[in-house]
Amino acid sequence: MYMRSMLLLLLLVSTAVIADEMPVQGQWTGKGQVGYVASQGNTESESITAALDTSLLADAWKHALHLGGLYGKNKSIVSAERWDALWQSNYNFSPDMFTFGALRYANDMFGGFAYQAAVTAGLGYKFVHTESMQVDAQLGAGYRQSRPQDLVKDEDTGAVIARILHPRTNEVIFSAGLNYAQQLTSTTGISNKLLIESGSSNTLVTDAFSLNVKMTDRLALGVGLNYQYNSRPPEPLKKVDTTETMNIVYSF
Repeated sequence: MYMRSMLLLLLLVSTAVIADEMPVQGQWTGKGQVGYVASQGNTESESITAALDTSLLADAWKHALHLGGLYGKNKSIVSAERWDALWQSNYNFSPDMFTFGALRYANDMFGGFAYQAAVTAGLGYKFVHTESMQVDAQLGAGYRQSRPQDLVKDEDTGAVIARILHPRTNEVIFSAGLNYAQQLTSTTGISNKLLIESGSSNTLVTDAFSLNVKMTDRLALGVGLNYQYNSRPPEPLKKVDTTETMNIVYSF
């Protein structure tokens, strides 16, 4: 609830938005961020999040790498442990259109799937690509392997005491993505990245929203909301996971 209030406050007081750092030809650019939340008293919990996003422009090519992780405890019991990675290479064959190939892997010790790995390829289109705004979308197809799991928890403490792994699922998938960023001033920025992967056994939707307010040329305060939806997780796990974060962001 506190994170939602902070996010709303920042959205109301911000009169402008800024995109992620613009890539530079032949040079890796991007940002790294880390966040930590702890509470004591009636509720004892702590969590840490970290992420790295970097990209490289090489003539008609653009290569992008994302790494993310989440670790949390509740009353000294581990309650969250997740990390993910995404690599995508785009080739621009016109100013507005590009082809892409992507590799994605996610590992979640407390979700309905121990891991999900996918390889996709397809076409993308840049609807807007200026210094003040970037909007692009992509459609593709590929292949995904998933490992569903059941979590066995202690009735008293709620701690996970066993994981029952189900057989791997292999399937053809269709993917869609939408990336948005906009710039109005040099101090405040907003971006949103949506990814959909749909197959016969499960549809995965992830959405990452971020709002950054610069404190210096390199450091910023960031607020994020990450949403993940699996259409058919093993019972009794929920379909939706959300993570709200406040981070220190370093641009390079």
